Amino acid sequence: MNPETKVCQNCKQNFTIEVEDFDFYKKIDVPPPTFCWECRLQQRMSFRNERTLFKRKCDVPGHTEEIISTYSPKNNVKVYDDRYWWSDAWDPEDFGKSYDFNQPFFRQYGELLRNVPLISLSITNMANCSYCNVSEGDKDCYLISASWRNERTLYANRVALTKDSSDLYISDRNELCYDCVNCKQSYRLSFSTNCMDCVNSAFLYECSNCQNCFGCSNLKNKQFYFMNEQCTKEEYARKLEEFNVGISSNVDKMRSIHSGIVSSSIQRFARILKSLNSTGDNLSNVKNCKICFDLVGEPSAEDIKYSIWGGFKCRDVYDGGPGIGEGEQMYEVFDSGIQSSKLFFTGLVYGSYDIWYSINCHSSSHLFGCYGLRKKEYCILNKQYTKEEYEAIIPKIIEHMNSNPYTDSMGRIFKYGDFFPFEISPFAYNESIAFDYFPVSKERATGSGLSWRDSDVREYKITKRTDELPENIKDVPDSIVNEVIECAHKGKCAYQCATAFRIVPEELKLLRQLGIALPHLCFNCRHHERLARRNPMKLWHRKCQCSGGASENGVYKNTVAHQNHGTNHCSNEFETTYAPERPEIVYCDQCYQAEVI
Repeated sequence: MNPETKVCQNCKQNFTIEVEDFDFYKKIDVPPPTFCWECRLQQRMSFRNERTLFKRKCDVPGHTEEIISTYSPKNNVKVYDDRYWWSDAWDPEDFGKSYDFNQPFFRQYGELLRNVPLISLSITNMANCSYCNVSEGDKDCYLISASWRNERTLYANRVALTKDSSDLYISDRNELCYDCVNCKQSYRLSFSTNCMDCVNSAFLYECSNCQNCFGCSNLKNKQFYFMNEQCTKEEYARKLEEFNVGISSNVDKMRSIHSGIVSSSIQRFARILKSLNSTGDNLSNVKNCKICFDLVGEPSAEDIKYSIWGGFKCRDVYDGGPGIGEGEQMYEVFDSGIQSSKLFFTGLVYGSYDIWYSINCHSSSHLFGCYGLRKKEYCILNKQYTKEEYEAIIPKIIEHMNSNPYTDSMGRIFKYGDFFPFEISPFAYNESIAFDYFPVSKERATGSGLSWRDSDVREYKITKRTDELPENIKDVPDSIVNEVIECAHKGKCAYQCATAFRIVPEELKLLRQLGIALPHLCFNCRHHERLARRNPMKLWHRKCQCSGGASENGVYKNTVAHQNHGTNHCSNEFETTYAPERPEIVYCDQCYQAEVI
């Protein structure tokens, strides 16, 4: 078998199926994909809503209460509150249907999603948490998502084992941290990106094991550094007072200064640690993982491709994520939970075996086209079959999916081996996380056959404009928690601005404790600004930009001689998340490590 180039059904761009890919598809007996890997990821993301929440009536018979849900009240689906949904008071099999060989499988599955009750929120073992989703084991948290075992954490996404912190994106084992992106194992760290093991610091970029550092980049094992210059303890304290982050104007000023520091710094081509034969970014303790992002092996994740977010003893996976847990032999899955194997075209499936085209099924085996089943086996479209009946009908369904495929409004054809079509997602495109990572305008979305939810008309009675907020956190009165504050973007950005926001009491307490000024943007706008601080989940082939004694553009001067190439241009090549047209100075790992000591 030789590599093969195909044209993606969705983006119409060429993509290559490698020999190793064909081997995997043959092993699990599915045809090769007809969408490129990025469009496949976009499809899966369109079925995952993490942060867009609504109030709606609970659809449990006899219930009249309002609940918080990921499904809009305008969405034509049934929604049960999560406690009732998990109870034995109802049976998902009651909504089962016999397979109809007169209509495409994906149309039948779309009908199942409109009939079977959906769970309001994906939460487990939560204590005193409000407006959280895709969360487990959190305590006293507010508006966090994709989270695990956090305490007293607010306004965060993709956070684990974090305490007393706010405004985070990708956080692991942090405490008293604020406005950080991809940081871990840090204490009292704020306004920082890609850092670990840092203490009492702010405005850091790519720093590790640093204490009392401010406005720095590419530091290791340093203390009392200000704007990348060594200071005495007394000098550091004086300079820090000049840039007191408790004052709003200082924060804005420092954001601009720090941006300049970062742009003139060298960039490591990829953040890959203790990993073998792997490509992508933000990888740790993995082996044979190609085109993967944000994977952590504990102790190792291996033989994975085109996958994001997760790892944890996971192996033999293609197109996994967002969210893959401990398990093996999986393809086109998201939120796979733990202790699963042979999952194909699934989402929110935990502790299960041999599951195909199913969502939110748990502790089950041998399911095809199901939703919401627990501790079941040999079911199709939520209908029970005997083992013999199941094994006899599945090959017929697969043949039917190929002979009578689903064709969407844009002419995209979905057969056996394709993930669920965009059209049958119960979420509008801009409600799902696909909008976060593949943002498009309403016009482009609807022109591509993607559903779109227009924002509800908001008529907030603004009681405070951001220019009326106290400059210094020390001057903020307790009554601020009663104000409706106008977002500085005023709904004019592309971030689905909420136009207004409140400061909740827990947030005010934390800001005072950390000595940080009040925010001027709503949570949605802050979240999207943090997203912009991470690189895309896409790779480009490039060469190291170290030209001997300096970078190619002459902006960065090397501090030491590089043994791997001396005064010559470095010959190393790599796959990186920095596109060739970007202005950053990108070094290979050898050249980067020589400079950052």
